[in-house]
Amino acid sequence: MVGTAEQNTGVEDVQGGVGLTALMVAAARAIETYRPDSLARDPYAEHFVRAAPACAQWPLRIEQVPDGDANPLWGRFARYFGLRTRVLDDFVHRSVRESGARQVVLLGAGLDTRAFRLDWPDGCAVFEIDRDGVLAFKHRVLAGLSAAPKAARVPIPVDLRDDWAGALTGAGFDAAAPSVWLAEGLLFYLPHAAETYLIDMVDRLTTAGSALAFEVKLERDLLDYRDSPLYVSTHRQIGIDLLALFDRGPRPDSAGALSAGGWTTSVRTPFDFTRLHGRGPLPEQENDALEGNRWVFAHRPHP
Repeated sequence: MVGTAEQNTGVEDVQGGVGLTALMVAAARAIETYRPDSLARDPYAEHFVRAAPACAQWPLRIEQVPDGDANPLWGRFARYFGLRTRVLDDFVHRSVRESGARQVVLLGAGLDTRAFRLDWPDGCAVFEIDRDGVLAFKHRVLAGLSAAPKAARVPIPVDLRDDWAGALTGAGFDAAAPSVWLAEGLLFYLPHAAETYLIDMVDRLTTAGSALAFEVKLERDLLDYRDSPLYVSTHRQIGIDLLALFDRGPRPDSAGALSAGGWTTSVRTPFDFTRLHGRGPLPEQENDALEGNRWVFAHRPHP
């Protein structure tokens, strides 16, 4: 990976299409980091944004947004990403602690920095799966900060449309040992067959004591949300048309498939966690692009 990063900075891979959304989420994490009532802190997030010329004018603090929290993108949407980060941080910590798992797999890792900012137990390995260019960009930025991971970090440069499972096991992942998996902000972009394959492979590669968290949208025509302030603001302010990037085909019932396979699953709304933490986005009465979002938490119990 180091040799690859030296040849390819990866900037082009994060400045367009789905890659650009990783920078949007990084900017959201930077804004969350500097809030006085922060839900999650990521000291590396702002450095990713600064390293990409396409993001030169993006805010990194809510005080830099003229309309502040009233801004649908940098207010409500960014707070959503801050809440998601906190909830999944808590999920990983709890799952590792309770199961004794020492393997964490980040599917579509993007600019995730959990390997660097979370405290991990001894012997823990964090496997980061994403495209070569994305991981190269992350490597370059973090190396420039002399950032050191707090776990054994294993970047796996492979597209999820290719044999990522083979690459994962080839990198030292042990399917016979418990593991914790995250698919954060990923499944929206995958067609039905690709999501089904991914969930099936996680099921095949896990054993009792393993856990998985992922994000889905309830079945609905996404174009119904085309006038949502959240999507309109994102398109107008930073040029990301999320509805053009999301796969709009029918979605599989991945939570149901896991339950049928013996997993224990819990499906929650983001607003459940807003109420739990006392801050974060709340439902809007009309055309709320977040109303169909669900966070799924699955555990593979012992026999």
